[in-house]
Formats: sequence, structure tokens, C-alpha cells
Amino acid sequence: MAPLHVKLFLVLYSVAIITFGQTADSVIQAEGQIYNAETKEPINARISYQSLPYGNRLGTLNGTSFSFPMFDNEKYAITVEATGFAVARYMLDPAQANGNRKVVQDVPLTPSNGTTGKHTVGQVMRLNNLIFQVSRSKIDPESYPELDVVVNMMKENTSMIIQLEGHTDYQGNANDNMRLSQLRVAAVKNYIVSKKIAKNRVKTKAFGGTQPLSREDTPEAHRINRRVELRILEN
Repeated sequence: MAPLHVKLFLVLYSVAIITFGQTADSVIQAEGQIYNAETKEPINARISYQSLPYGNRLGTLNGTSFSFPMFDNEKYAITVEATGFAVARYMLDPAQANGNRKVVQDVPLTPSNGTTGKHTVGQVMRLNNLIFQVSRSKIDPESYPELDVVVNMMKENTSMIIQLEGHTDYQGNANDNMRLSQLRVAAVKNYIVSKKIAKNRVKTKAFGGTQPLSREDTPEAHRINRRVELRILEN
């Protein structure tokens, strides 16, 4: 007969399987290393992750690497932040798991003190200083310096193709939010193209309020959710 502590372990393990609907062998693990894109040295960063599209599972890690389980075959968004580096954001898809049931996504961070340096395919940069008039797609002139950084980056990397991704908060009418995000990324593209960047190098995609960074019902959370991100498709 098995000792009492072994029986207790088996009971708790069975409960965990029933609760999550998955065994340890069926859970996919996400993992990756964080490093400087230029020097390849490890970087101590803050890694936030959440399941998509509703953010039911989320967490925050700190370190030069990350590892967390991906449940229920859901996609996850990760945001990696470190002082002195551009914010990087990736979407992890369980369909991309390798034979060891791991989705491996290393994250090279680019120094944020200029437009030089290497930019990797898949890298996502949030345009933090991009300002629109409330509920409109008109860009505030205070946003031009940040957009000019993007223009210079594309001029220095002549093979680069980017995708502008528009997000709103999830309040209000979903169709209106989707249209607003479309108009906003179109406005950003028009500005970049006006600076003699070929229009076929700037793609756009609208998400409306379907991919919030936060589900908190606060003004700050809603502000964070309203954003335009730049994804590098080719370089």
C-alpha cells in the first residue's frame, strides 16, 4: 500500500488535471532569452504575458529569460521592457510548438537612443508618443518627431517593410472601434509615405478593441489600450 503522502500527491495531481483539463504532458511551454540586438549580451527585462483575446491568464516575470505554460491551446501576447531599449511585443502561437512542446521566441532588444542598430523581423515597437484627437484619426503635430524617427529608420534600412497595427480600447461599439483603428493607421501611413517612403513598404492592420493590453476598467488602462504599434515584416 502506498504511503499517505504519496496518496495525497496523487489526489492533488488528479484534481489539477480535472481543473485545467490538461495533463502536464499536454501543456505547451513558452520560453525565450532576452538579449541586446547589437552586442548579444543578456538583458534583465520585465516580461508581461497574457492569453488572447481576453487576457484570462496573465503574469509578469523579471530576468534575462522567460518561461510559462500556455493553456487551452490559446495564443499569448508578451511585452518585453528594459530601460534604454525599445519595447518589444510578440504573439506566441501554440501551433508553432516544436517536438518538445515548446514555443521558443528569443527577444533581441534594440537600444532606444537612435535609429541605428539592428532591427529583427517580428519585432514590435509601440509608438508611445503618437497622439490623436479624441475619437478621431487626425494626428496631433506633437507626434511628428516620433514618426520622423520611423521615417529615418526606414530610410537607413532600405529593405525594411513594416506593418502599422491600430488598437483602440474595448469601450463603445466594436464596429466603430475597428473603423477608428483603420483610419488611424491609414493616417500614420499617409504621413510616412509623404516623407518619400514607398507605400508598398508600409502595410496596415486594424484590431479595434480586440487585443487590449489591460482589462482594468480605469482611465489609465483604457489609455494604454489605445495605441499604434509597428511590426517589422521584412528587413
